[in-house]
Amino acid sequence: MKINYHAKRFKPVRSSENGEVNEENIFTYEQVNNVLSCQYSGGQIVYGHLLGIVSDDGTIDMCYHQLNVHGELMTGTCQSTPEILPNGKIRLHESWQWTSGDLSKGESVLEEI
Repeated sequence: MKINYHAKRFKPVRSSENGEVNEENIFTYEQVNNVLSCQYSGGQIVYGHLLGIVSDDGTIDMCYHQLNVHGELMTGTCQSTPEILPNGKIRLHESWQWTSGDLSKGESVLEEI
């Protein structure tokens, strides 16, 4: 099944401690062909943006940048793998790494709202 993320909204349900996202963040996705973009904010993030490419299986390979409440511009990369839940909504399993700061890695789970 081909997944289109256009106009879908996601909320984090779990994230590694070294991440900045939490349940207060809302991610609003837009997709044109296989190009994905997203704006997000909330919690510790004043403003964030991501840009990615969606594979035929729905996997997303993306880069992100965000400004946090401490005035720091943070950047990273992320690979996101979809899971279709019994209710038809999408759960995204994300493996990410900071390309700024301490360069640490982490994992997050987002669910469609």
